[in-house]
Amino acid sequence: MSTPTTSRLWQPLGLGAVKLENRLVLSPMTRRRAAANGTPTPLMAEYYAQRAGFGLVVTEGVYPSREGRGYPNQPGLVDDEQEHGWAAVTAAVHAHGTPIFAQLMHAGRVTNPEVTGTGTVLAPSAIPFEDHHGHHSAQGTTAATSQDIAQLVQAHVEAARRARRAGFDGIELHAANGYLLQQFLAPASNHRTDGYGGTPHRRARFVVEVAEAVADAIGADRVGIRVSPGANVQGALELDEQDVSATYAALFDGLRQCSLAYVSMIHAEAGSALVQDLRRISGSPMIVNTGFSAVTDRKTAADLVDTGQADAVAVGRAAIANPDLPRRWQADRPEASPDQATFYTGGATGYTDYPIDDAPQESLAAGRPHR
Repeated sequence: MSTPTTSRLWQPLGLGAVKLENRLVLSPMTRRRAAANGTPTPLMAEYYAQRAGFGLVVTEGVYPSREGRGYPNQPGLVDDEQEHGWAAVTAAVHAHGTPIFAQLMHAGRVTNPEVTGTGTVLAPSAIPFEDHHGHHSAQGTTAATSQDIAQLVQAHVEAARRARRAGFDGIELHAANGYLLQQFLAPASNHRTDGYGGTPHRRARFVVEVAEAVADAIGADRVGIRVSPGANVQGALELDEQDVSATYAALFDGLRQCSLAYVSMIHAEAGSALVQDLRRISGSPMIVNTGFSAVTDRKTAADLVDTGQADAVAVGRAAIANPDLPRRWQADRPEASPDQATFYTGGATGYTDYPIDDAPQESLAAGRPHR
């Protein structure tokens, strides 16, 4: 039996057009360090470069159109200035030999006009969303028309093209965590009666159309998708287990002909019949993240890969406080703990100031992941 230091986590893996030198993936995490206009900053380039020991770096959610912006200081990919800002980030990560994908995230109804600056909040249906903190109160939520849907598809395509011009190796579609793409999938947020609502197949249609269009634009081998079936967060409730299974089966059956680079699955039970059935239907390599309430530790990550439940593992919170987490895990070094109070506060504190492990390099030479 393998140990965390001899695990298949440290073996290379091909995901579409890219090759990972280890099977740990930096999970996309909102950090809100972009400039006020959504342009990536030099501090962001430093942050992502610090974490280039991961086999694959996936950015925080990037808005593909202005009405899709979910948070202040969230980065975008909608204009030349933002594209040039991201070029500095990708260059910093590529200097370590690591591939980097941009996660495209349209917030849908999980925003408000004060954040977007557009006066528009588009969603599958005119069902406002309110969180308990009042941060994302979607006043005047509008059901997307057929013309809106075509424009939303095109916005993802244009953002993907900008991502490639900025040096990204590919993009990840954010169809999880209650944002726009999952809003179409979830019956609680999608009350449409046209071809994009009602049955599982129709609720999956928009996501399939976005994925197909983006794949046509930049190549399916440079496109991944993140899903969180049954996570029930941010109002995208999926409470009927049979409907969840049918909806995501329809989604991945529709995506199968695309041959996407990977599926990134957020689920607490990676070995469950649901997850493994969807993995089989998709036909794509699967990255697993254990979810919102369970922090993925070193042993769990190794077990997921070594038992064949996943091809790779996405790690979030531990990577915030440990920029060199793969190196620490492979060498069995102690970990720092993240300060949740600084997750979204801006500036270097709690972002780029976490220390790199200071163990002598020679003690780690046998266990350091390739870069």
